Amino acid sequence: MDLSHMLQDLQQGKAPEEGHSAAEPDTLLSLPVAEVLLHVQEKLKAPGLTTEQSGAILHIVEQLFRLGDRHWLFSECCSNQSTDLTREYVDFVSSLTLYAALPLCDNDSGTLPESSFEATPARACVVSSVVLALVQRLGNGGEAVSSHCQATSWVFLIGPLAPLLCVFALTHMQEQAWTSEASRTAASNLLDSVVQAGDWETTSQLLFGKHNTERQPGVLGSILEILQSDLKRDSWKRNQATKHVFAWILMQVGRPWLTDYLEKVFPPSLLMSDDYCTDNQVLGVRCLNHIVLNVPAADLCQYNRAQVLYHALFNHLYTSEPQLIEVVLPCLIDLLPVLEKDPACTGLPRKPNRYDEVLRLTLTHMEMEHKLALRSVYAKFLEHFIEKMGIVIVRHLKRLERVIIGYLEISDGPEEQTRLAILDALEKTLLIAWPRMECRLSALVQSLLRLLCDLSTESIPPAVREELVTKATHCLLLLDHCTQGKLKGRCSVGR
Repeated sequence: MDLSHMLQDLQQGKAPEEGHSAAEPDTLLSLPVAEVLLHVQEKLKAPGLTTEQSGAILHIVEQLFRLGDRHWLFSECCSNQSTDLTREYVDFVSSLTLYAALPLCDNDSGTLPESSFEATPARACVVSSVVLALVQRLGNGGEAVSSHCQATSWVFLIGPLAPLLCVFALTHMQEQAWTSEASRTAASNLLDSVVQAGDWETTSQLLFGKHNTERQPGVLGSILEILQSDLKRDSWKRNQATKHVFAWILMQVGRPWLTDYLEKVFPPSLLMSDDYCTDNQVLGVRCLNHIVLNVPAADLCQYNRAQVLYHALFNHLYTSEPQLIEVVLPCLIDLLPVLEKDPACTGLPRKPNRYDEVLRLTLTHMEMEHKLALRSVYAKFLEHFIEKMGIVIVRHLKRLERVIIGYLEISDGPEEQTRLAILDALEKTLLIAWPRMECRLSALVQSLLRLLCDLSTESIPPAVREELVTKATHCLLLLDHCTQGKLKGRCSVGR
């Protein structure tokens, strides 16, 4: 079908018909492209428009982008004279993304049933096809444009469109309730095409721009500006996709770029971590941990950000959700060096600080905890905390001893992750605090020997049993070395 008949069908609101004879699209070229784009937007907003009708309209638009004359599409002269094509295309793409946008959630939970997204994947596929055709045409810089006309540079057009297209693609390329395999593939292809069309080489270059050039700046700032209105305290739950798009973008930003955007990414991350929904808390803490790892300590401490973050994370330690504790503990371990000096270099006397505060509360919870999943999470990070504290771990040896003995007594399943982690923590403690081990020799030896006896009767995989025996034996050897051979001496006396 030629473009003239497509335009006629579009004006009449009909689906494209097959079998029209070929003709030069003079009728189409006589109209400004801005008028056609505006007409499409009005058609899509018409009340009572069915999915089939809107799909037919968008199919015509896709063909217009694929087959239309590039001079007519992108030149600010002739029929498009006195037209701001950049603004027209930005408005048009915005309306298309709204057509495939998620329904808004009006309740406080921020979650809609999956049935609310039944039409979203199909709409996303159609919109992806339309904007993909536009992006591919923009990226085809080799097409000829009339020499006497002034054409809008594809570089300057893809720049303003890229932030909108990135947000749209990231909304529909993640595995969520509102996506399907087809919509995820279409969105991923669209993002790849945006990178190609803008002459960027990677998604990172798309976000940050190419080094040592101002011709192709990154779009990260523009994307965050788009998301800001949806990341406020009273609006961030209305669109379920916004938090996931924000988190994906944030995780791509590392040193040294993240510092420049700290004021835009820190408040939304803290807001999500402060929610009552565990999934939102986990996502927020992951974002905060990424910020801690990729922003210099001086910037984190400015305006008391680090202190605010510490108090928010410390309050999360009172939760009983394993998935939340699993992200809170490593975040605290990474944050404490920002707030406190290295415990090994604080001078004498070493005063208790936030390291002691966190470990004291953690050990208290570990000692009382009976849920196997939560015990496993605590045990996994105990060794890292002991290593960070160094010799000052001697302040907590009494409670730490009770935790180690208690955790070695109870099996947590075939993989024995908790026992393995606790043996690693014990080994680290013996290596660091060995001068204080002689008075604890009897209790620790009894616990390790009891573990070896239990392993001979418990039904666990051979490889796991062998690893546990190896670690327990190594701890016994370390205990003997710490006490200058007194363990072997006791064994000899016993025989």
